[in-house]
Amino acid sequence: MGDQNILDDVFENFVNGVKLFKDREVLRHDYLPEKLPHREEQIKLLGQTVAPVLKDARCSNIFIYGKTGTGKTAVTKYVLSHLESKANEYGSQVKFCYINCRMTGSEYRVFAALSQNIGMSIPFTGLSVGEVFDRFRAALDSSRIIFIIILDEIDALIKDKGDAFMYELTRINETLTKSKVAIIGISNDLRLKEFLDPRVFSSLSEEELVFRPYDAGELRNILLERSKLSFHDGALSDSALSICSALAAAEHGDARRALDLLRVAGEVAERQGAIVVTEEHVRQAEKHIEHNRVVESLKNLTLHSKLVLLSVYHLNKPNATTGEIYDIYNELCSEMGSGLLTQRRLGTLINELDSMGLVNAKVVSMGRYGRTKKIRLEISRSLIRDVFNDDARFNRLMDYSPQNSRKNSS
Repeated sequence: MGDQNILDDVFENFVNGVKLFKDREVLRHDYLPEKLPHREEQIKLLGQTVAPVLKDARCSNIFIYGKTGTGKTAVTKYVLSHLESKANEYGSQVKFCYINCRMTGSEYRVFAALSQNIGMSIPFTGLSVGEVFDRFRAALDSSRIIFIIILDEIDALIKDKGDAFMYELTRINETLTKSKVAIIGISNDLRLKEFLDPRVFSSLSEEELVFRPYDAGELRNILLERSKLSFHDGALSDSALSICSALAAAEHGDARRALDLLRVAGEVAERQGAIVVTEEHVRQAEKHIEHNRVVESLKNLTLHSKLVLLSVYHLNKPNATTGEIYDIYNELCSEMGSGLLTQRRLGTLINELDSMGLVNAKVVSMGRYGRTKKIRLEISRSLIRDVFNDDARFNRLMDYSPQNSRKNSS
C-alpha cells in the first residue's frame, strides 16, 4: 500500500506542482528551430552548393565536418527542406533521403533505407549487400530523379565496416543514365580521412564545409532563444543560463550539451519543487549527464573499439603499450571469433578512445630509444564492468584471463 501512496504523491506533485516548462521538447537536440543563430554563413554555402539541382543538374558531393553539437545536422536538414519546397515550385525532380549511419548500423540497412525512400521495399534480410545495391540502383535509374543522399555520422559506419559501400556509392553516377546522385557526408570526426581510401575521399569531398564550435556568447544566444519557447517567464535564472553556456563552451562549444544541461536542470528543479532554475540545479544536472554520457558512449562503441577497451581493462596496468594491448586484443578477437584489425588501425582506435576521454594515450620520449605511447584507462573499471556485463556478446569476456599478461607476469 505504501508504494502506491508514494506514487500518488509523485504523480500529483507532477500534475499540480509548479510548472517550469512551457514546452520541454524545444530543448531536445533533434528539434529544428525556425532560425539557426550563428550559422548563416554555413547555410549560405550549403545552399549555393546544392542550388544546381533546381536546374536539373547534379550538385557536387559535400563533406561536412565538425564536432558534436555544432549544428551540422540542423543546417543540412534546414537547407534541404527549403530546397525541396523550391524544387516543387520549379517542378524539378529532386528528392532527398536522410540517414543516420550510427542508428542504421550496416551497409545493408543503408541501401534498404535508400530503396524504401524511392518506393521500393527490400526484405529485412536474405540478400547480399551487392544484390541490395543493384536493386537500389535499378529502381533509382527508372525513377528519373536527382537524389541527394545525406549520410549523417558517416564516421560510425566507416570505422566499423570499412568504406567499400562508400566506394560503390561515390561511383554510382557512372552507371546511371536517367537519374543522378549527390552525397552529403556528415562526420563528427575531423580525422575521418585516415580511415578512407584516398579515391573515396577525393570523390566524396568535392566540396568541404567545416563547422567550428560555438563560443560561450553564441551558446548563450542559442539557449536564450530556446528558453523563451521552453520555459515559463521568470522560471530560468540568468546565472543558470550563463553557466550552461560556459560549461558547454569549455567542453568544446557543444550546443547539444548546453540544451541537455538546461533541460535536465529544469527537470531537477521541478522535482525539487523549486520555482526558479538556479546555478545549483545546473551543477546537479552536469553530474547526472556526465555519468550517463560515459555509459552511453561505452554502449555505442563499435565492436572493435569495445575489444580494444577491454584489452586495456584486462592488462590493468597504468602504462600499457600499443604492442601489449594488441596481443590481448588478438586473443579476445579469437575468443569471440571476430576478424582482426591491423596494429595501425588499432592505434587509430586508441586515439579515438583517447579523444572520447575513455582512455589516456600520451606519447612518452624514451631518450635514444625513440618515443612510445603509454595508455591507461580514464574511467572506473567498475563502470566498464557494469556496461559490458549487460552486453550479451561481451559478458563472457569480462572474466577472461589473457595468456600474454600471464606470460609477462611470470
